[in-house]
Amino acid sequence: MPIVRLAAESLSVDIDPEALCFTDTANLVDQPLSWIGQERARQAAYFGLNMRQPDYNLFVLGAAGSGRSSLLKQAMTEVAANMPVPPDLCFIHNFDTPECPLAIRLPAGQGSVLQQALDHFISNVCREIPEYLNGEATRQESERINQKFRQEEAKAYAQLCAFAEKLNFVIRRESGRLILILLDKHSGKVLSEDEILQLPAAKRAAIEQDEAVLYQEIARYLEKTHPLEYKREEALTTLQQIKIQPMLAQSMAVILDSLHSSFSDRTKVEQFLHGITKNVLDNLAIFLPSENEDEKSPSALKEILACYQVNLAVDNRHLRGAPVLIEEHPSFKSLIGGIKHRVVEGMLVSNFTGIRAGSLLKAHEGFLMLYLDDLFANEQLWEKISTLLRSHSLLIEAPSATATGMPMVSIEPEMVAVQVKIVLIGSREQYYAIQEEDPELARRFRVKVDFSASFMANLQTYHALSIFIASLCQVSRLPHFSATAVVNVLTNCHREAEDQKRLTANFSRTETLVMESAAQCMARGSSLVEAADISSALQARFLRHAYPLECALEAIVDGDVVIDVTGEAIGQINGLSLVEMGDLTFGLPIRITAHAFAGEEGLLNIEREVGLSGPVHDKGVFILQNLLCALFHHNAPLAFNASIVFEQQYHGIEGDSASCAELYAFLSALSGLPLRQGIAVTGAINQFGEILPVGGINEKIEGFYRVCAAIGLDGNQGVLIPERNRRHLILAREVIDAVQQGVFHIYSAEQMSDGLEMLTGMPSGLMSDARLNEILVYEPHTVLGLAQKTLRNFRAACQQPTQAKPDNKRTHERAGK
Repeated sequence: MPIVRLAAESLSVDIDPEALCFTDTANLVDQPLSWIGQERARQAAYFGLNMRQPDYNLFVLGAAGSGRSSLLKQAMTEVAANMPVPPDLCFIHNFDTPECPLAIRLPAGQGSVLQQALDHFISNVCREIPEYLNGEATRQESERINQKFRQEEAKAYAQLCAFAEKLNFVIRRESGRLILILLDKHSGKVLSEDEILQLPAAKRAAIEQDEAVLYQEIARYLEKTHPLEYKREEALTTLQQIKIQPMLAQSMAVILDSLHSSFSDRTKVEQFLHGITKNVLDNLAIFLPSENEDEKSPSALKEILACYQVNLAVDNRHLRGAPVLIEEHPSFKSLIGGIKHRVVEGMLVSNFTGIRAGSLLKAHEGFLMLYLDDLFANEQLWEKISTLLRSHSLLIEAPSATATGMPMVSIEPEMVAVQVKIVLIGSREQYYAIQEEDPELARRFRVKVDFSASFMANLQTYHALSIFIASLCQVSRLPHFSATAVVNVLTNCHREAEDQKRLTANFSRTETLVMESAAQCMARGSSLVEAADISSALQARFLRHAYPLECALEAIVDGDVVIDVTGEAIGQINGLSLVEMGDLTFGLPIRITAHAFAGEEGLLNIEREVGLSGPVHDKGVFILQNLLCALFHHNAPLAFNASIVFEQQYHGIEGDSASCAELYAFLSALSGLPLRQGIAVTGAINQFGEILPVGGINEKIEGFYRVCAAIGLDGNQGVLIPERNRRHLILAREVIDAVQQGVFHIYSAEQMSDGLEMLTGMPSGLMSDARLNEILVYEPHTVLGLAQKTLRNFRAACQQPTQAKPDNKRTHERAGK
């Protein structure tokens, strides 16, 4: 196919405003938003969200700004609205093992019912127990028990006193102690210590013997009366428990009746209420006012009552479907949960009331959206998520004592079963890295939701994007867009996708353009955004970021960077480079030069030798070498020394888009034919001489046009691009106008031979049906014929006998190796 000069009409897309079937976007505000161009992702998302089986978590792939987060949130909310409300989660005291609190799930709303019922029970029990136990009936029964045991104790005491009297002793009680008093046998008078000492030794020995006997009797008395005291206390306690038991049973029955009759953890609740009942009956004394407050700890009752409470960790009573949570800033505490501690006597302590639930527990039987970058930033959190996905259960752990720096008495809550569908937002690279490096984790994400970077352009997608613009205007209270303004936005979407047949799926950029265009409209005091506002917004944004480009242009115009855009030169051509700076991407011409001499070292890539060439560029040069061998293989062995360099480039070269220009510069150096400097060339090349498409084609063309316009357009300048890049052209209006006026030109070619003829003005010498694996004979007055003649001369020169000299062949290693 011969070289083609492209008409101005083919340099962008032509969208008819009337085909949109509306005058402005205000006509579209009542139409629903759709998954624009993402039907595959939509089907995958709803499939995954509706799957109830485990391991059908969603991994969402796509670039930031593609709407992946907002669309998945919309889908999660929609699906969750038709799902049942999950149960509440409560933590309760474990009466058997207090350091291991229990977890119970109750139907939604029942957690707060149980919590309030127990709070009401606590306030009632503190009031009613003293009333019951201090009632007249209880007092009378208690008095009868006391009287009974007092009588038995009095009888035993009387027997003891009678026994003591026989031995001339009297027993008195003082402050709970028994005191022995010795009496004179004849007078009955109390003997003092001095009088006892004056008695004969035999008499004193007899008294001491009687005293020992009496002590034995006192011991038997105490052995007899102490069990009576225990029996009395036991009888009183039993009486109190009998009195309180019906009240507690009735209270527990009321609490159980307030709950649903059937749920999975009802048995646990019944056991918990039974534990409360038993604990109350075992500690009735604490509920009674003490006559001696010093003997009673002021916090004892508070600690007992705390065990009867319910820690409502997850309360779903206000939900109208399954929960939908989005963790924008996940931490271990916010995602997993934690245990709150308090300082007691220099030590951290906690109980079940300090347990806090994180998003994973709150999202039980619902949806939780996470961002993979956030999880990768916290290795401990990522490991916890991986464990959850594998075991479907979660353990809330307290921080270690080393982490807190204080001694700790913590708790170990019961592990909680969790059924949550995780929607993980990540990149395509992260997805395939996990597939390869961690297949065990990868199988937990069985649903791949793949958002494409672009989609086909047609009237349906144009209409959907118009509805998107209308929705933005409605929500953000912006002026609406006319049909011609929408056409300009759609054209920019084509440019973002670099394709006349496709539109970009980066809706955040579209949203930015809509807002900035609306600002231009409001600045001129209009209520309707027109096409000129879109152009003004794009120009204003470009000017805000274009300082590096202006500096580069000034360097070229001032001659600091040498670029020729007129005349001809041998072994010299203008290639096109793409400069990407994050917020700014632009194209610039770059001078490529080549030299060729007789020798045996072949083609030298100077950028590679000094370490400024990337692997893709190196690959392009190797392909170029093989193409040269194919073109001149009938002249083998080839004998030449050649070098190719990108002039005034000091920051590295990557990509193969200049390989076609490198080939032209080298063939010019071999043939001695000059190349047109007003034509810049971009395009990759394969081993068969076909010109392949490259990226950034619009920025490259516009970059060379700016240089030519700054230096001066003479009507002969232009750009040669691959034919396969034609559908990627969405050029700026000023470039299209220049082409329309004939002062700038854009050419396309499929074969390198076509471009060679245009640049040199001579036949290439390669027939269109020629096969490079055949022996080719080029006509003498063609580019390849002249190059062939030069190569033969080089070989002849190398075959002449020369004086032996040291071998100083250069190696092909990079600098620094």
